Amino acid sequence: MSVDAPAKANWFSQLAHPGQFLRWSRFVLVPLAVVTAATFAIGLWLSFFGSPEDYQMGDMVRVMYVHVPNAWLSQFVYVAMAISALGTLVWRHPLADVANKAAAPLGAVFTALALYTGSLWGRPTWGTYWEWDGRMTSTLVLLFIYLGIVALWRSFDDQLRAGRIVAVVTLVGAINIPIIKFSVDWWNTLHQPASVFTAEGPKMPGSILAPLLVMMLAFTLLFVLLQTIRMRTEILRRRAETLSRQAAMQGVSR
Repeated sequence: MSVDAPAKANWFSQLAHPGQFLRWSRFVLVPLAVVTAATFAIGLWLSFFGSPEDYQMGDMVRVMYVHVPNAWLSQFVYVAMAISALGTLVWRHPLADVANKAAAPLGAVFTALALYTGSLWGRPTWGTYWEWDGRMTSTLVLLFIYLGIVALWRSFDDQLRAGRIVAVVTLVGAINIPIIKFSVDWWNTLHQPASVFTAEGPKMPGSILAPLLVMMLAFTLLFVLLQTIRMRTEILRRRAETLSRQAAMQGVSR
């Protein structure tokens, strides 16, 4: 055990090195894209043809199959960014800040979609597009945090220095995630308590649960695909900038 653990850690470190990441990730993109598209096709079919209408909302209930996955990803992506922030500050991992920078715009889009689809769903359900309850407000704050992190990345030319500053901001902003999660329990809110992942199991019929879980998987796979593409692009961009600076310095020295 004592011999295998360092070997496994070294293997993982090599696999996650920027150069190694570029090598193995290019073989993952096409299969991952195919699986993502197939999962979306299955999820959409189940959402439209395998799921019943709601007695009150009718077909509008199908917005849930887009809203819930985006709401889930708005928090999941930020947790992934917080882990990347620890990787930057604690372990100094070379891919940590790349992962953080790549994920921030994606998290902002998922959060914006969650807010938009939530407002569409809220109108026929609650009679209003927007209400300043705990979950809506804390999710809006999360969107502002995402946008602030994106702006921070763009305001620094030195990406290594930016990575450390953004990592601190990301960890500070992570306090909002449990607020979003438990807001329905702490405050009087229009949102219902958790009905999918509970200690007693799911609290919805299988005809609704099945398409919802498939769509959550599809959106999660979409995030993994886009994140991989963005990380590859960021690594290549940084390499190009490094080569450009080196060429400029060599030109000056001559």
